[in-house]
Amino acid sequence: MRMGSGGSSGREERLPSAAEEQLSGGDQMLELSGRHLKKLPLPVCALGTLQKLYISGTGITELPEEIEGLQELRILALDFNKLEEVPEALCRLPNLTRLYLGSNRLFGLPAEFCQLTTLRCLWIESNYLYHFPRVLLQMPWLQSLQMGDNRLKTLPNGLPRMRGLRGLWLYGNRFEEFPKSLLRMTQLHILDLDRNKLTEFPDLSHLRRLRLFSYDHNPVEAPPNVADTVLVVGEGAQEFLEAREERLQALREQEEEEEQEENESEVLQAQMKNDSSMLDDGEGSYCAQECSPEET
Repeated sequence: MRMGSGGSSGREERLPSAAEEQLSGGDQMLELSGRHLKKLPLPVCALGTLQKLYISGTGITELPEEIEGLQELRILALDFNKLEEVPEALCRLPNLTRLYLGSNRLFGLPAEFCQLTTLRCLWIESNYLYHFPRVLLQMPWLQSLQMGDNRLKTLPNGLPRMRGLRGLWLYGNRFEEFPKSLLRMTQLHILDLDRNKLTEFPDLSHLRRLRLFSYDHNPVEAPPNVADTVLVVGEGAQEFLEAREERLQALREQEEEEEQEENESEVLQAQMKNDSSMLDDGEGSYCAQECSPEET
C-alpha cells in the first residue's frame, strides 16, 4: 500500500520537526530513531541526496514504494521495528552499502534483494528466519552478514558462493551439527556460533584466514582445532589459549636458540676461514723466502 492515500494524517505527511536542522549540517543524514511513526513520512522519500537514514525503533510496519526515490542512500537502519517484509522498492537503491534489519518480524527476503549490488553489510539478526535466504547466495560481494538469534538449523551447500564474506554471525540459532559448508568458507575472518546446540567440531585448522572463532554456550566438550593465529572464545578456551601460548613460546625460544647457534657457527666458520687465510699467506711467504734467488 502506498503512502499518501486518504488514510494518511497530515502529521505523517510532513517532514518531522528538526529534520531540516539535521540536513542543514551538510552531511546528508537524517535521524528519526525512537520517534513514534506508524509509517515513514513521504517527504523523507523525496530527499534525493540523502545518504544516511536511521529509522530504528519507530514501530513502523511497512515501507512505502516511494523509498526508491532515495537514490543516493548508503546507510539505512530499520532495526527494532515491526516490518514483516522487505519491499521490492528497497531493492532498487543503487548505492546502499549498509542495511540494518535486525529485530523485526521478517521470515525471509525477496528475490529482488540481489539487485543491491553495492551492499556490503547486512544485519538481519533477531527475526524469524527458519531457512537461510537463498537470494543471498547470489550476492558474492556481501562482506558482513549478521544472522544471530534466528531459527536456522542448517546452511546451504552453496554458501561458499559468497566469496566476499569476511564476517558471519550465527549465534543463537538451532544448529545441532557443525554446518559442513562452513568448512569451505576459507576466506572468513570472523565466525560466531555462540548459543547453539553443537556437541563437537571438525578440524578447522585449514581456515587460515580465520582470526576470531566464538563458540560459547554450546554443549561441546572441547575447543576446536584451529590455526595458531585464531582467537578462540568459549568454555575451555582460556586454558586452550594459555596452553597454545606456552607451546608457541617454547617454539619461539627454540627458534631463538637455533638462530643463536647458527650465528655462532657462522662466526666460528668465518674465524676459521680467516685463520686459514692467514696460514696460507704465511706459508706462501715462507716458501717465497725459501726459493728466493738471492739465497740460492
